[in-house]
Amino acid sequence: MAQALIEAAPERILWGTDWPHPNKYVANPNDADLVDAFGDWVSDDSLRRKIMVDTAAAFYRFDGRLPSTPQG
Repeated sequence: MAQALIEAAPERILWGTDWPHPNKYVANPNDADLVDAFGDWVSDDSLRRKIMVDTAAAFYRFDGRLPSTPQG
């Protein structure tokens, strides 16, 4: 599913987890495994940066600008 979402709209993907895992799972997920999985899903460095940095910066308006909207 992650691959399909990334391929469909990479400019709309934002990385996130529920750390510090407030749901109190019986066994909390290993955060390193989650990051490793992301690395498996996205091998292109520029796309990794877009998902991990650029989209978050636009969404949270780190630079003061409004997030861009997809055309079409």
